[in-house]
Amino acid sequence: MTLISSPTAPGDSAHLENLRISGAEALMDALRRHGVETIFGYPGGAILPIYDAVHKAESQGWLKHILVRHEQGGTHAADAYARATGKVGVCFGTSGPGATNLVTGIATAQMDSVPMVVITGQVPRPSIGTDAFQETDIFGITLPIVKHSWVVRDPADLASVVAQAFLIAASGRPGPVLIDIPKDVGQEEFDYQPIEPGSVIPAGFQRPASADLASLEDALELIENAQRPLLYVGGGAVSAGAHESLASFAERHQLPVTVTLMGKGAFDERHPLAVGMLGMHGTAYANFAVTECDLLIAVGARFDDRVTGKLDTFAPRAKVIHFEIDPAEVGKTRRADVAVMGDVGINIAKLLELSKQKPVEPKTSAWLARIEGWKARYPLMVPPEEGAIFPQEVLLAVRDLLKPGAYVTTDVGQHQMWAAQYLRTGPRQWISSAGLGTMGFGLPAAIGAQAAMPNEQVVCIAGDASILMNIQELGTLAQYQLPAKIVIVNNHWQGMVRQWQESFYEERYSASDMLPGMPDFMALAKAFRVGGLLITERKDLRPQLEQAFASPGPMLIDVHVRRGENCYPMVPPGKSNAQMVGLPAHPELAMDTTRICGSCGVTTAHEHRYCPDCGGTL
Repeated sequence: MTLISSPTAPGDSAHLENLRISGAEALMDALRRHGVETIFGYPGGAILPIYDAVHKAESQGWLKHILVRHEQGGTHAADAYARATGKVGVCFGTSGPGATNLVTGIATAQMDSVPMVVITGQVPRPSIGTDAFQETDIFGITLPIVKHSWVVRDPADLASVVAQAFLIAASGRPGPVLIDIPKDVGQEEFDYQPIEPGSVIPAGFQRPASADLASLEDALELIENAQRPLLYVGGGAVSAGAHESLASFAERHQLPVTVTLMGKGAFDERHPLAVGMLGMHGTAYANFAVTECDLLIAVGARFDDRVTGKLDTFAPRAKVIHFEIDPAEVGKTRRADVAVMGDVGINIAKLLELSKQKPVEPKTSAWLARIEGWKARYPLMVPPEEGAIFPQEVLLAVRDLLKPGAYVTTDVGQHQMWAAQYLRTGPRQWISSAGLGTMGFGLPAAIGAQAAMPNEQVVCIAGDASILMNIQELGTLAQYQLPAKIVIVNNHWQGMVRQWQESFYEERYSASDMLPGMPDFMALAKAFRVGGLLITERKDLRPQLEQAFASPGPMLIDVHVRRGENCYPMVPPGKSNAQMVGLPAHPELAMDTTRICGSCGVTTAHEHRYCPDCGGTL
């Protein structure tokens, strides 16, 4: 093998053209040309030639490889790196079980539209199809969960494949791609011809078309004439960097804004126009607003079932404008009256400029006043300071201690929903598995976010069940001394499973109690050589969290909370968003606002214009 030297600067590889080098060295040079500085991965037999080239790249100073303790942790870390930076995340895994361990993380990135290049080792070319040791058809396994994939059979193709991979992963609706490299392809030497980023366009590749002026004009006309409009903002607005134009447009037209779990950070939730997250565990006022609106402006959102509830009662009297980059999402579950196709960031900016061509006279004052009334009547719970610590108290304390530039990652479950309800983050600062709901995501995601943003505060909100799925990544935190803080909201249950069993399965708590076999998390922290802190008393909650957050190193903070607390509001499955359970009781309001539906006879205790059950007029 020819050693890649760097006579001019670390990582400078312009001199590699026409040199005879190995496929592994060519791969590393191609990655360097695409701006890759950090890779998350775990070595193994089939990928060893590539890891030998990784060693050389690290010695040259242009690459940092972070050794995770499980390949799934590598995918989640690369995923979070991409979400935090807007760049393409990169992770490595070997063949066979190394490759299959990546699948959950690839599916997580696909569901949440995260750009990621996953590179796997494979058995040598002559052994493919022979059931060789650690051979798995990872190309075939991952076909449904990637944007594109390759098996590289000629090292001369590597530079072109990498260029295509980065282009496809990051363009249009972002997502993961996979490159499978047989071991002998990494070893084979050839005359290398570098390829610069963007210089190879895959066959059939098309960049998203720009929105036509007519669709923007139609959208603006609907917005100007709406009396009860609502901006419904999803993760597409975050990945498109649409937040500044979105805020300006909302303020100009006085539009209330609700966000999805993926859309958190796209609009400042402290803003008077913000109504928080909508959907199954959204705020009551967001869910009432979407039920009552006459115009729904979807921006980079896909009408997910956890958002819509019973689909035919979702915004039942509203016209729909859909800003979307992926044509497959338009009309998939809800017909759009106006579809504005293309890059969401560009199109919202164009809409704003179009709006500025004439004076605007918002018609939303009565609508905003009505929403303010809902906010006053149905606020998120402020826990009483009595008994065991409420989980909501933990999130309120964390919220007070978050720095302005802090990044928050979460696991999946009740704690995730409480974090979404109570925490406020900026663009790209909320990192959570939404579409796939991947338990075990939060800790490795904190590693990826902290690696991406070494000078920023990173806090992971975890559950006691979720954290155990990738607890081994404490070793990664320790090795690289990444100062992320892991806060376990510990109720000794699979909390969301228990809540559903209580609500819908007559309190048959099957296989959801985590107390038997629960580890001593402080002993685990000590074993992994990271800081540990146990909090069981309310009086210790804020001062000890403050102490832990001020620590310069990684910390595992175990906060014991009351066991039976449920996450409310909650839209039961199959119900309208207006049919939430767990709202604060206001008997006098219920008495004053009870109405009967003229179509189905259902009585509702909320001040709706339309029936939350059938959509009929009240």
